[in-house]
Amino acid sequence: MPFKLIRNDITKMNTDAIVNAANRSLLGGGGVDGAIHRAAGPELLEECRTLGGCETGEAKITKGYRLPARYVIHTVGPIWHGGQEGERELLSACYRNSMELAVQNGCESIAFPMISAGAYGYPSDKAMAVAVETITGFLMDHDLMVYLVVFGHDSLMTGKKLFSDVQEYIDDVYAEQRLRDRRNRIRERRREEEINMPEPDLQSAAPVYHDSICVAPMEAGSACEAMPAPQSAPDWERILKQTDKGFSETLLDLIDERGMTDAQCYKKANIDRKLFSKIRTNTEYRPSKTTVFAFAVALELSLPETKKLLNKAGFSLTHTSKTDIILEYFITHRNYNIFEINEVLFDQDQPLLGSGMG
Repeated sequence: MPFKLIRNDITKMNTDAIVNAANRSLLGGGGVDGAIHRAAGPELLEECRTLGGCETGEAKITKGYRLPARYVIHTVGPIWHGGQEGERELLSACYRNSMELAVQNGCESIAFPMISAGAYGYPSDKAMAVAVETITGFLMDHDLMVYLVVFGHDSLMTGKKLFSDVQEYIDDVYAEQRLRDRRNRIRERRREEEINMPEPDLQSAAPVYHDSICVAPMEAGSACEAMPAPQSAPDWERILKQTDKGFSETLLDLIDERGMTDAQCYKKANIDRKLFSKIRTNTEYRPSKTTVFAFAVALELSLPETKKLLNKAGFSLTHTSKTDIILEYFITHRNYNIFEINEVLFDQDQPLLGSGMG
């Protein structure tokens, strides 16, 4: 099942489990820890007292009490000491152990905060990289809907070269598009001016035709060349039978051509298995544009191939859409890491690839 970045308050997440970035005592604290304890009520603290604390990198589970989530999984993230004291391995263990505990308890969905990225000082871009790597690796072998919940609108990618490169590309394309739009407006204005120019009075000399009969006045004895009669309506049934393959059939052909299994493709596309089943069984299914992009990335299509796949679903690539521009950047640079793409889309407040049911 897919992985999704989301901006929200983790205490409001209606998932089977939410993860608490706790301290080793498990007796509450500040930040996310304090917010979860306040929302869950005093019963959570009472159960936590029975757990005997928790070591860094490990995870323990309790009931959710007054939270929308059924369970709270408590994990203790590492304090950042410059990255030289095993912080990355410990942080990865927090995510992995929490997800394993969720699966063991029958959970189908789980929501994480950005563990250690607050008071523990772990740089947010590095914390994000560990979270994405660990979660996506786990999901290759497990069916679990995972949310990574970011509170507020702070950028997760400020300072990354990729972020600055993409932003520069967006600015360049938008500037080019604005210039093109301006030229089109000038051409349109000129066309309107030409249309509105007074026409010469040719009515008295212009013959009028109805079907193939000339009814315009003419000199006696002159002949009128017959105009062709309107053609009959197109044979739509014949035309539709000649229509080439739709999105669903094209996608399945591409998967076969790439030598991929269905599971490899929809997991790489960050697409839910149930959605993929709908696409496979319904040749008339029309996906969302972001779903088409997700499959294009999973199949590592070139830009022309991506445009063709979009066309099969009734879409086109446009420079008036920031999402399209970002995807064009990644595809032309042959960067098909869907989660890195989603980081940029998330940072730009654009719809993410995959993860949804559409």
